[in-house]
Amino acid sequence: MARVSVTLWLFLCALCGLSGFWVSRRRPRIGEPFATLHLAGRAAPSLRTGLTPESARKAVRHLRGLLGTASLVVTSTERVLAGAGDGRPSDAAALAGTRAVLASGRHLVDGGTVVVPLVVDGSVVGALLASDAEVTAALVRTVTEVGRWVSGQLELAELEVSRRRAVDAETRALRAQISPHFVYNSLTTIASFVRTDPERARELLVDFADFTRYSLRRARDFTTLADELTCVDRYLLLERARFGDKLRFSVQVAPEVLAVPVPFLCLQPLVENAIKHGMPGEVRVVIRDAGPEAHITIEDDGVGMEPTRVRAVLADEHEGGIGLSNVDARLRQIYGQDYGLVVETAPGKGTRIRLRVPKYHSAPSSL
Repeated sequence: MARVSVTLWLFLCALCGLSGFWVSRRRPRIGEPFATLHLAGRAAPSLRTGLTPESARKAVRHLRGLLGTASLVVTSTERVLAGAGDGRPSDAAALAGTRAVLASGRHLVDGGTVVVPLVVDGSVVGALLASDAEVTAALVRTVTEVGRWVSGQLELAELEVSRRRAVDAETRALRAQISPHFVYNSLTTIASFVRTDPERARELLVDFADFTRYSLRRARDFTTLADELTCVDRYLLLERARFGDKLRFSVQVAPEVLAVPVPFLCLQPLVENAIKHGMPGEVRVVIRDAGPEAHITIEDDGVGMEPTRVRAVLADEHEGGIGLSNVDARLRQIYGQDYGLVVETAPGKGTRIRLRVPKYHSAPSSL
C-alpha cells in the first residue's frame, strides 16, 4: 500500500509539473488534464513489465506526449532502448548522458537536452533524455517529475517480479515438503503387492507416476480444478492401497466448475492433512458451483484440533499442518485477504476446511 501511495504522489507531482509547463508556454485548454491522465494510463502498463526494449518502445511515444518535447529517448545503463520525435541525440551522446546521471544520481542539462535518472530500489537503472528547442526551468522540473513517476512504475514491476519469485519458491517448498514421506510410503505399499497381486502393483505404479508427474512439473501459478482433482484422485488411490478399509473417501463435484482456474497444488495438501488427522475415518471432498465462485470443502471425521493449534498451523508455527499455511498464504496473496482458508474443528469433532475460488479470476496465458 505504501508503494502505491508513493506512486500516486509521484504521478500527482508529475501532473502538477506538466500543468506548470503548459502554463509557462500558453494558457491551458479545458480537458488537458484528462489528456495527461490518458497518456499516463497508456504508458503505465508497459512500464509495469519492467525496463526492456519492448516496454520502452511502447511507452516512449506516450511519455513524449506527456512532456510535449521535440524528442524523447529512454535508455538502460548500457544501451538506448527506444526513442521518439525529431532531433534526438545520437546513441553515443545519450549513453554519455546516462553515464553522467548514473554517477551523480541527479538530473543534468546538456545543451538542449534534459537527462533525468530512472531509479529502482535506490539504484539508477536508466535515464530519460528529453530534447527541445528551448530548455526552461519549467521543462526541467516537468521532465524530472515524469522521470520519478516512471521510476515508480518500474518499482511496481520489480515488486511484481519479486512476488512471482516468492510464489514459485513457496510452491517448490511445498513439493519438497510433500514428496519425501509420501514417496517412501507409496513405494513401500506398491512393493508389498508385487508378489501377492502383480496387477494391482502395476496399476498403483501408474497412479504413482501420474501423481509425481503432476506434482513435480514446472511450477505455474494456476492449473484447472479438473487437473487438481485428478491429482487428488491419484493420491487417494495410493493412500487407500496403504490404509485399506481404514480410509474411506468420497468426492462430489459440480461439472460446471471443472474448468475453473485454481492455484497449483491447492487441494492435495488439504486432503493429505485430512487423512493425517482423520485416520481411521472418512474424508469427503465437495465442490459446489456458487455463481461467481466455486466453493470447496474438505472434511474428515477424525480427532479434530484445538482452535489455538489451528491458529498456530495457519501461522506456520506448528509442524502438524502439512501445507495448510502455504495454501492459505497463496490464496490470500492471489485473491485477497477474504479468500483464505476457513477451518472449523474441535477436539473429537473432526475438521472441516472451506475455501472459495473466484470462477473468473484472470489466469496466466500459459494455463
